[in-house]
Amino acid sequence: MQNKPFRLGPVALSATLTTNILNPPVTSGGVGAGTPNTFILLKHIRIVNKTAAPVTASLWIGATGANAAGTEIMNALSVPANSHVDLYSPGIRLDAADFLVGGAGAATSLTLFAEGEIGIA
Repeated sequence: MQNKPFRLGPVALSATLTTNILNPPVTSGGVGAGTPNTFILLKHIRIVNKTAAPVTASLWIGATGANAAGTEIMNALSVPANSHVDLYSPGIRLDAADFLVGGAGAATSLTLFAEGEIGIA
């Protein structure tokens, strides 16, 4: 079975660093097939700064609305004015219980775009 290409965003990041940005869906219904869940493999994240000043971005993987120490993907990473930052990975896996959480140092200054694959576990 093959995963399907997946795109997130573009999404304007808020200044609240505990904002839920992404969580894989769960599946339900049917008879006798069990209840499989989906997963997401993030392969590329781009954060664009549309302002004339540097702005920081922070992202975590963890529980809903949480940004616990040790779960950071990036912490206060400075995105240059009128520029962007790209992050590449072979596949950061998010399961149904995982949330991509984060925000920006200034509300709606940064826009997040991500791509990868979605599959069924």
